[in-house]
Amino acid sequence: MKLQPEHGVSWVAYFFLMAIFVLACIAANKYLLWIIIILANTISILSIVRSISYIKKVMKHQKDTKLQRIFFEKNGGDMLIERLSGAGSSNIDVKIFTEDDMKEATNGYDESRILGHQGGQGTVYKGILPDNSIVAVKKTRLGDNNQVEQFINEVLELSQINHKNVVKLLGCCRETEVPLLVYEFITSSTLFDHLHGSCMFASSLTWEHRLKIAIEVAGAIAYLHSAASIPIIHRDVKTENILLDENLTAKIADFGGSKLMPMDKEQFTAMVQDTLGYLDPEYYTTWLLNEKSDVYSFGVVLMELISGQKALCFERPETSKHLVSYFVSATKENRLHEIIDDQVLNEDNQSEIQDAARIAVECTRLMGEERPSMKEVVAELETLRVKTTKHKWSDQYPEESGHLLGSNIVFAQGHTSSRGYDSIKNVATFDIEAGR
Repeated sequence: MKLQPEHGVSWVAYFFLMAIFVLACIAANKYLLWIIIILANTISILSIVRSISYIKKVMKHQKDTKLQRIFFEKNGGDMLIERLSGAGSSNIDVKIFTEDDMKEATNGYDESRILGHQGGQGTVYKGILPDNSIVAVKKTRLGDNNQVEQFINEVLELSQINHKNVVKLLGCCRETEVPLLVYEFITSSTLFDHLHGSCMFASSLTWEHRLKIAIEVAGAIAYLHSAASIPIIHRDVKTENILLDENLTAKIADFGGSKLMPMDKEQFTAMVQDTLGYLDPEYYTTWLLNEKSDVYSFGVVLMELISGQKALCFERPETSKHLVSYFVSATKENRLHEIIDDQVLNEDNQSEIQDAARIAVECTRLMGEERPSMKEVVAELETLRVKTTKHKWSDQYPEESGHLLGSNIVFAQGHTSSRGYDSIKNVATFDIEAGR
């Protein structure tokens, strides 16, 4: 609005009258002048401080934004966006989070939000997103900056995995010094807790539970090795990385050691130290981990399920500190009963447990080429589950089971054993590829 002349005159008159009023007050009270001076100086100082604070805040925001942009470019953020917007990306479900999203979700990476053990691969935080959904935020350690494209390829690959026994990768953040990975959050305990943890889990796993968990874990690893479009090696299969939900359904977690996260020598050494007892012995001569390395680690997990003992325990005698050597020698010397968990062994399942022990020993052979593939392991474990189910059913219905057993004998006489095995293997393979 344009100020009219009469408005200007009225404002001048107003200020003139106010000046006369102030001067009259000062004449009447000599302290009023000092009060006005002090108030004026105070207001000026506060205004200056506030202005400086605002300028610093603006400068910090600009610096943070610039740094976020540098990290985003260094970590391949632009490449990731380009890949997501390109052809063939319609089936890729991965979200790109900002650094502010992650700070808010983890309450500034508060220590109280840390989940479980901090291993050689970094720290996992419980995060709460704005929609109140809960996620697990993986803050990895510094890696090889020359393998950004490989990292992005594998992020896109893992984001497409939708296996019921694999913790799903939801997205990542590229604006931090090292990329953050965001996974689905599983309200659960670990297999380690159930086997070796607090008393509340001590007697919760029957042999049927343990065999089911073994099959689910084996199936998930087999899926990663073969059913995914590119083979994914976990490299850190152990009981601490196997989550169990309220229904005792197993989910493989923590891909921090997988091919998803490139590592330098120091990081890999930290991972090795954190995986003692599970690490493929061939690594010490080849310095390489492959699919058969996961097979070895799974074999150790299977030994833990059978024995209820830790993979590495310095409280045991020198010759039995490593569960693998202890387990293998007990098997060869027909002393397996000495290390089988008393909570699972009974007259009905001795044969199944012995077969499971044989599979575990095969998985932990020194030479990787002599170990079975994970698909073969799944097939053999599925065979054990059929036996276990049959025994349990025959105990409840002895007359019917006798008739069924006779039918099976006649069937077996007309078919080779290899055909029966192939049938089971095909079923197991179908389950692996479905995975959901």
